[in-house]
Amino acid sequence: MTNNSVVTTKKKRRRIASLDRRKARAGWWFVLPFVIGFAIIYLPMIWDSIRLSFYHARSQSGGGMITEFVGWENYNQALFVDPEFVQILISGLGQLAFDIPAIVIFSLFMAVLLNQKMAGRALFRAIFFVPVIISTGVMAALESSSALSAYMGGSAADGTETSASEEIVSVLDFANLFAEMKIGTEMLVWVVSLINNIYDIINRSGVQMLIFLAGLQSISPAIYESCQVEGASTWETFWKITFPMISPMILVNAVYTIIDSFTAESNTVMKFIEKAYVGTNGNTVSSAMAWIYFLIVVLIVAVVAAVFSAYVFYQRRD
Repeated sequence: MTNNSVVTTKKKRRRIASLDRRKARAGWWFVLPFVIGFAIIYLPMIWDSIRLSFYHARSQSGGGMITEFVGWENYNQALFVDPEFVQILISGLGQLAFDIPAIVIFSLFMAVLLNQKMAGRALFRAIFFVPVIISTGVMAALESSSALSAYMGGSAADGTETSASEEIVSVLDFANLFAEMKIGTEMLVWVVSLINNIYDIINRSGVQMLIFLAGLQSISPAIYESCQVEGASTWETFWKITFPMISPMILVNAVYTIIDSFTAESNTVMKFIEKAYVGTNGNTVSSAMAWIYFLIVVLIVAVVAAVFSAYVFYQRRD
């Protein structure tokens, strides 16, 4: 290799490194408003929340609050004294363990379908994203107050309230169908639960569909053409090409769905913590409950990210 070629290679590497640094600086400028807002607005509130979780607080007659340091007493009360918090926490985690895979799988399935060439594809994409739009504002308030559920619900023969989805399951008799197929009881309960919660699953899958669609459209058509030339079936193409190529999007959607599910207003643990805030010493015990919940969420996200990262395929473009 001549000296000229070595110098040219070094200059090229310096240009690439300089471009990467410019992109990194542009990224920091992009997130700078959030960083400033977080440091000025949210960071003091986070510190106050952590500090209050180690104190008891009571109001004074003339106004203001009196705080008393109690160490880990609030955490002890939340975990070992309160009879409901741990039970609701375990129940909520179990429900989310069923909901999160269902949302990710459903959004991936719909994204693959909506990525196909067909008439009215843009309309179908808009239809599936509409629940994300209407689940904010007034519609979210109606749903959280159970007004929408009451409107959609019906009455069973014995006078009890049943939802429309439960009536569909009863008519189609899914239980007997799966019983004849020798499906395990746990699988039966999971499938019936997914059917009963199909409205909620569709409601929470819009953003994930868009992320999957972006990942699917970033795959080069030349790769699929090569698969067709080699005689690969659609099933083989999906598992050998599509699935590995969008595995980074699966990781992103898994983390997003976990955080979105754990912070939703309909989350039972969040509702319990909010209810505990207005109780006796609620502003301190609820802070301890919130931080316990936060640490559990961080741990789950870290475990999921670590497990998924071991199987994520990143395409090299150099």
